[in-house]
Amino acid sequence: LIGMDAEWGVAMRLDSVQAFPWNMTLGAIQDDKLVQAVGYRIGEQAKRLGIHINFAPSVDINTNPDNPIIGNRSFGENKINVTDKSIAFTKGMQSEGVLANAKHFPGHGDTATDSHLKLPVLTFNRQRLDSVELYPYKRVFDAGMASVMTAHLSIPVLESNPKLPTSLSPSVVTDLLKEKLGFLGLIFTD
Repeated sequence: LIGMDAEWGVAMRLDSVQAFPWNMTLGAIQDDKLVQAVGYRIGEQAKRLGIHINFAPSVDINTNPDNPIIGNRSFGENKINVTDKSIAFTKGMQSEGVLANAKHFPGHGDTATDSHLKLPVLTFNRQRLDSVELYPYKRVFDAGMASVMTAHLSIPVLESNPKLPTSLSPSVVTDLLKEKLGFLGLIFTD
C-alpha cells in the first residue's frame, strides 16, 4: 500500500497540481456537503497517482493557540464542528477508494510543543481527554474511518512511563484504541 500525507491534496507534497483549502478554511464552511466534495476531489487526485492511503484528516481540536504543529491543519476549536467536518471529508475521500486516516490519536490539539522535535506532555485528567480530545475519534470510527495515526505524546493519565510515548504504548494503542474504543482498522504511528 502507498500512503501520502496530502491533507489539502497532493499539492501538500507536489508542485504544479491543484491545492485545496486547509482544514481551518473548511471548518468555517457551514455546508458539510462542500467539505465532502473536497474530500472526494482530494481522493480523486490521490487515486490518480496510485495513493491508497491519505494521512488525512487531522481530527485534532485546535484548543491551544500556541500549538506550533496543528493550527490551520485543524477544522477548528469546536469538537462537534471538527467531528462533522472530519466525517464529511472522510466520506468523500473514501468514496473514491482512498483510505482516510484520523490523526493524531489521542489528540494533539492542545500542545505547545512540536512533537517532531520534542515529546509534548499533556497533563489532562481522564474526563478532559474523554470529553474533548477523544470525542471526534469515537464518532469518526463509528462513521467508517479506515485508519488512525497515533501521536507521539506523553500523557501520564494514559501511560505512566514518561519515556514511553503514546505512539508505542500498549495502554494507549491496545487498551484504549483497540479494546475500549473498538477500533479495528489500520493503525499507523507518527
